[in-house]
Amino acid sequence: MKLGVDFGTNRIVVAAADRGNYPLVSFDAPDGTSADWFPSLVAIRGHERSYGWDAYDKQGDESWTVIRSIKRLLEDAGPQTLLDLGDQQLRLTGLLDGLTGALLVALRERSNLQTPAHDTTQIVLGVPAHANSNQRFLTVESFRNAGFDVLGVLNEPSAASIEFGHGKRQSKSTPETILVYDLGGGTFDASLVKLDENVHHVVASEGIPTIGGDDFDQMLAELALEVAGVSQKAVDNLPASAWFRLLEECRLKKEALNPNTRRITVDLEHARQDWQPVQVPIADFYETARPAVEETIRAAEDLSPQCDVLYITGGGSEMPLVARMLRERFGRRVRRSAYARSATAIGLAIQADQPGTYRLSERLSRYFGVWREGYGGSSVVFDPLFEKGLRLPSPGEPNLSLSRCYSPVHNVGHFRFLECSHRPPSGVPSGEIALWDEIRFPFDPALAGKTDLQKTPVVHSAEAASQNIEERYECDSSGALSVTIANRTAGYERTYRLGRWSLNSKPVKPPRKRKTKEA
Repeated sequence: MKLGVDFGTNRIVVAAADRGNYPLVSFDAPDGTSADWFPSLVAIRGHERSYGWDAYDKQGDESWTVIRSIKRLLEDAGPQTLLDLGDQQLRLTGLLDGLTGALLVALRERSNLQTPAHDTTQIVLGVPAHANSNQRFLTVESFRNAGFDVLGVLNEPSAASIEFGHGKRQSKSTPETILVYDLGGGTFDASLVKLDENVHHVVASEGIPTIGGDDFDQMLAELALEVAGVSQKAVDNLPASAWFRLLEECRLKKEALNPNTRRITVDLEHARQDWQPVQVPIADFYETARPAVEETIRAAEDLSPQCDVLYITGGGSEMPLVARMLRERFGRRVRRSAYARSATAIGLAIQADQPGTYRLSERLSRYFGVWREGYGGSSVVFDPLFEKGLRLPSPGEPNLSLSRCYSPVHNVGHFRFLECSHRPPSGVPSGEIALWDEIRFPFDPALAGKTDLQKTPVVHSAEAASQNIEERYECDSSGALSVTIANRTAGYERTYRLGRWSLNSKPVKPPRKRKTKEA
């Protein structure tokens, strides 16, 4: 069985390849209904764990802690990162493995697939266009650990472009450039894609990892509490389960909005039984949400001058305000996907089913480089190793590679990697900057056997200056990066998978409410 899996912040959407058709997979929910999505939820009570729809069913039980938006926590996570729940700390990747494992069980036993247990489940997996090496590596590893055969990884807007192109391939023969505006549950992506016959060239991408439908749910919850006159102290004292139920109530009311809605009734009883329903004027909600939507539009506008069509996908884009603001800005070029919540999964399933039909030309969405000491150690300069917009290899093609060779001046090489969204003419990283791992490599052969160099002073070394050092960097089709640093003179080397693993010593906390205004 070949599937496309869109691992979303709130929902996992799966599409199947079935003899040229790409239907969505529906899952059995605990209440006897079925849904064409699987919740990206984890529920915890002591040593007990529940995932997906089982976790969703626990939201009314105060004894369980339900974790939303686990995908958002991956950006700063490493293999050993702990999730801090206050009374206990749990390995984040262990919870992620549990979620993907539960998904595989649900596909085989609680869905409309009717897949034999021994059948291999092959998938093409979607990731945000702006996802860093951490997110890609941890996500792919978790699905593989669960038992999925991961055929490939595609950026979500690229997958949506395949769904767009597949639907139009019989009706348009000339090349067309589309701008995919993908506002999901937790992230925003925009990719400019040129459709040329069956080749999809990703020209450029932008992303905002902190804007999505989750944020609009939270805005509505805060407004409802403000209208009700709930004090900040009462809000702070809400248990996690009550806040989760309130956000779910706001999500459902947000998803039910239509262009004629004037007021939103939020039933605060979901948070506390003695709280009454309140009505939030739609104008107030839209005024609160407008700055976040405007930020996504500005990111899209950076790519828009070259596009023929603006193609809207993602569950977050279904809010009427989003379509209204986009049409005001882009006019008739706006086209909404008929499958806003599932376009990515359908595109991924098409790619899994027809890997030779649609060829993708992906590009790096950020600059990646390393700080180096220049002029004999008297200054620090930024070395851009892989430029933003660099074309990535297609699956099966050789990795991108480059090398740096030099004779060092210090006993230890201290490598400080980072990625950034922009680089002005000065060459200094700017825009959104993410610090990656700091690696220490022994240039001096006398330190070659020492594995931990954190406390070794970095000093000028005559012995190191006589060594020939080579750095070999590789970037694969998914954008994952690695480096092998070798002392060619002394004959030893070390290989590192690059990411933000060094940040994993600090536990992360599940998303919680922001401060509301004091009533």
